[in-house]
Order: sequence, then C-alpha cells, then structure tokens
Amino acid sequence: MFKKTSFILLFSAGLFSIHAQQTIPFRITKHNNIIVKTLVNKKDSLDLMFQIAMEDASISPERQRKADHIIFSQEISEKNTVRIGKLNIDNVRFFDNELTGQEADGKIGTGMFAGKTFKIDYDNNRFEIYDRQPDLKGYQPIMLLNDKGAFYIAADNVIDGKQQQEAYFLLQSGYPGGLLYSNKFAEEKGLNEKLKITGEKTLKNSSGKSIITKQGILPFFKLGNSVLKDVSAGFFAGDMKTQTVNYFGADMMRRFNWIFDADRKTAYIKPSKYFSEPYYKVK
Repeated sequence: MFKKTSFILLFSAGLFSIHAQQTIPFRITKHNNIIVKTLVNKKDSLDLMFQIAMEDASISPERQRKADHIIFSQEISEKNTVRIGKLNIDNVRFFDNELTGQEADGKIGTGMFAGKTFKIDYDNNRFEIYDRQPDLKGYQPIMLLNDKGAFYIAADNVIDGKQQQEAYFLLQSGYPGGLLYSNKFAEEKGLNEKLKITGEKTLKNSSGKSIITKQGILPFFKLGNSVLKDVSAGFFAGDMKTQTVNYFGADMMRRFNWIFDADRKTAYIKPSKYFSEPYYKVK
C-alpha cells in the first residue's frame, strides 16, 4: 500500500513539473506597450515596459517614480533584484538614462525568462513561464534568428500586389506602430512610389538636415501561414537615413500570442483577439 501511494505521488509530481508555470500579469497601454509592475531592490516600485529587443533593464530620465535604490556607476548598475508578481530575479543589470515607452519608468528585457520557455499571452494580458514545452496545439512554428538577445523573424511583403518580397524583421515591442522599414529596403523596393502614403512628417536637426517619416499601407503581409491585409507601414526619407533594420512593432506583435522556446531558436504563434483590430496610427 505504501509503495502504491508513493508511486501515485511521484507520478502526480511528475505531471505537475511538466505543466508547472509562473504567471506574470501585465497591462497594455493605448500605445501597445506592455507594462509590468516591479519592485526593485525591495524598495523602488517601478512600472517597466517589456522590451523584447533587449535582455537587461534600464531606467528612463523621464520616469515618474523614484529609483533611489538603484546605484549607478558610469550609468550601469549591477546585481539588482527585481520582483514581478511572485517571480524573483537576481543579478539584474540596469542602464541609466534610456528613453522608454509612455507610462513607463524604464524597460525590462527577456533576461527575466533566462533558460525558460515563455509565452506572451495577449488574450489574457499575462506572461507564462514554463519549465518544459507547453501545449502547442493551434500554434505554428517560425524560425528565430537570435543576434545577441535581439530576435529576427522572416516574413513576406506583397508590395505591388504581385511579387512577395522576403525580409527579416527585428521584434521591437518598444515601437508602438506596425512595420517600420529600413532605409535600404524602402529605397530598393521603391516604397515611396509603390505604397499608398497616408501621412508624412518632416523634422530638422540642429544642422538643418531633414528627417522625413512617411506612413503607408502595405497590401499584404505574410508571417508563417497568417496573412494580414492593409498593414500600417512606415519608412524614412530625407537627408538623414538612420534606420538600419526593419521593425516588427508592438501593434504587429499584439496580433499574435507568442511562445518562445528555451533556446530562443523557434517561436510559436497563434492569432490573438487583436488579429483583425484597426491599426495603430503613428503620430
């Protein structure tokens, strides 16, 4: 009897370890940014924006809350603790004076999920952290290119209604809009002539050089087996052309639920409740 009971307990414990997970609630701002409430070094309560394009954390010079217990040396602070819900993270590196999204005091990256599979669940406004791979029913795999903690995905762009143009996009949850093309891609594909332009804004720097931002509509965008229509797409023109990579922004990310495997070589996506929502208007 004792052996049978022990076996049942061990079997149950094994099942629990397969499905064990931690859940971290978040909120989404009207600018599509993910905000998590944190307690840093057991003293500073900060709202941090989740930035998938970084591993560490940072504090904004425009923060609304005090961060007096993060001690910086040459704008870097090592070995901090961060608590998010029931998750405790040690040895977090913070950078000082980095701008962040609206409503946030700073940023926190994917280091809080180090070595774990994690899910961004836009349907339920939460992260889920797994010890092992969760149920992937209904999800499709897409390859990740991991460049020092920054994640790139490949997708097809139908620009002129005929030919698909494959491009790599950096997952960039800090950019509130949809797609933002690199200067090279915009010029090579003639986006200024081929896209329907819906908005334009000109800025000048201290040297009088102009930065022109344009917003257009991409007819079709294909990620895996999912096709989005009339996607909001931006690009730069003018004298200064500093956009070196394509962005897959927060407005695009929220249209899917995401599961990232522990080795960050594969992501699994499934359309979220936001898949067909109107696109964010970049101002």
